[in-house]
Amino acid sequence: MKTILLFVDGFGWGGDDPAENPTLDYGGELLRLPPLPADGAPVAHAGGWVRPIDAVLGVDGIPQSATGQTTLLSGVNAQADLGKHLTGFPNDRLREILLERSVLKQIADLGHTACFLNAFRPRFFEFPRERQLMFSATTVANLAAYLPFFTLDDVRAERAVYQDFTHAELRAKGFDLPPMAPATAGRVIAEAARRFDFVLYEYFQSDKAGHSADRERIQGVLRGLEGLLASLLAGKDDDLLVVLTADHGNLEDTSTRRHTTNPIPLMAWGPGARVWLEGVAGLDQVTPALVDRYR
Repeated sequence: MKTILLFVDGFGWGGDDPAENPTLDYGGELLRLPPLPADGAPVAHAGGWVRPIDAVLGVDGIPQSATGQTTLLSGVNAQADLGKHLTGFPNDRLREILLERSVLKQIADLGHTACFLNAFRPRFFEFPRERQLMFSATTVANLAAYLPFFTLDDVRAERAVYQDFTHAELRAKGFDLPPMAPATAGRVIAEAARRFDFVLYEYFQSDKAGHSADRERIQGVLRGLEGLLASLLAGKDDDLLVVLTADHGNLEDTSTRRHTTNPIPLMAWGPGARVWLEGVAGLDQVTPALVDRYR
């Protein structure tokens, strides 16, 4: 049983006006979503299936990163638990949820191999565990499973992928890494699924682009993701399920620099993709459905 979960931060299901929704005409197909299905059921898309899922989960306000990511990675409705949407990194309560219910921990506890494929810069490894727990929800999810973190040496050896897979940010900070093509990043992620039963990769340049409301920047990010995803799907094994989803909307609406209350796409390619999607209607149902594949 093999699964890749691609977490694309800030990717919602936008409206039908290309002037506001840059996902409609960015130049690719994989992330250009079809019209929102009225019944919320899975629809065929780009060789796989996609359906809208709820990221608000009955809590007033606009979905935010700390609660949305905790919900995605734990299966617990974290915004309902807190009674609000929380931005930034997890607080004490959200860390408790992740340390107990992390998708990586649950799958590893069932005896399967799992990894968080994002590589970290050298400075991260100088911090003690207590300080690392103050970082992102994905970081806490990996710490919960006591799994190793990848380094920039792993990136050089094509065993891991940095959050900005182009390496533009790393190179701007003086790190000696060559640029990485989206197709190379996709191939590295696909190959990771041959070493691990479950692979998590987080991409948050999408959310940063969405907050800019810069149409050209957003569409550049989408084209890069298109190249990564196309390469991953072309190079994946037949038994691999590839899942892509988000924590909240953002880049699909350039009329605002804020997150949105739009539904988010849950996309899947591979064996049983349509049936698997049918069991997931909300962000809090993603992890339980993923873990069930390994029971």
